[in-house]
Amino acid sequence: MLDIGVVGAGIRGRMFTRALGQLQDVRVVGVVDPTPAGAALAAEFGAAAYEGHEDLLSEHDLTGVVVATPDFAHRDAAVAVARAGIGLLVEKPLATDVGQAREIEAAVDAGGGPAMVAFENRWNPRFVAVRQQISEGAVGDVLFQCAHLNDTRFVPERMLSWAARTTPAWFLMPHTVDLALWLSGRTPRSVFATGLRRELARDGIDTYDGVHALVTFDDGTTLALQSHWVLPESYPSVFDFRYELVGSRAAVRVDGSDEGVHFAGPSLQWLHHTTVERDGRLVGVAAEIARDFACLLRGEPVSVPTVAEGVAVTAVVAAVHESVTSGRVVSL
Repeated sequence: MLDIGVVGAGIRGRMFTRALGQLQDVRVVGVVDPTPAGAALAAEFGAAAYEGHEDLLSEHDLTGVVVATPDFAHRDAAVAVARAGIGLLVEKPLATDVGQAREIEAAVDAGGGPAMVAFENRWNPRFVAVRQQISEGAVGDVLFQCAHLNDTRFVPERMLSWAARTTPAWFLMPHTVDLALWLSGRTPRSVFATGLRRELARDGIDTYDGVHALVTFDDGTTLALQSHWVLPESYPSVFDFRYELVGSRAAVRVDGSDEGVHFAGPSLQWLHHTTVERDGRLVGVAAEIARDFACLLRGEPVSVPTVAEGVAVTAVVAAVHESVTSGRVVSL
């Protein structure tokens, strides 16, 4: 039996708890969150509730821990888990600071336990299909990539209580940066970015409305990134996700927000089905991430995003912010 702890009882923590808890050889034994949501989630799964990760680690012989706290708060729990040699799953991004990301990486190396980062597009069937075409040579050399990942105002204004402590670049770009690195296999060398801070700040949420960035790779190819979160809530999806790739032999375009199910009720909605509930069980991407984490903990061969890859993504997004602030190209 794999005994699992979960740190963070928000949207992602709850999702991972459900997905792991439905596996036959997995038992969620503890949930860490100082809010009432933590106690409620723990009670739902018959687990112990804790306010800090220290008690979770001291009271259980854990096989693995999921860290799904707010983005800026991953380090302390992740380092403690990794140093103890316990298997680790960290929600993206690994950290919002390069130094903290490297601390987590060093702790994983020192502890010797398995670790992965939940860059969920690695499990998205659309992008798995794209990567297969690239690996088979159908695309040729990757020349240009462009990724738009945006949110409606619902996310910073109502979904995230900590929106003022992050940015749309930290919240959204880890998805697209990891996707681009995974698909192209290239090493980023420089970043230039600009950002706008106006509408949300005017409404009392002191963060950027949006950020644009251009990443140049070691072979001269480029990745253009756009992430903002000021779309009107009338948009039929809470997020707008479009990815384009041009290769020397073919081009690819993926619409990641319109999944083909249009629901016309009082308003038009695009229903998402990469993770859905069927007969009380989660199926899709979330379930696949949980299954692969369990495989990793058992020592079975499985392809998952590594902590080193998480450090690389954090370095790119940190450079995006440095460029926005300085107005200069930032070398990596």
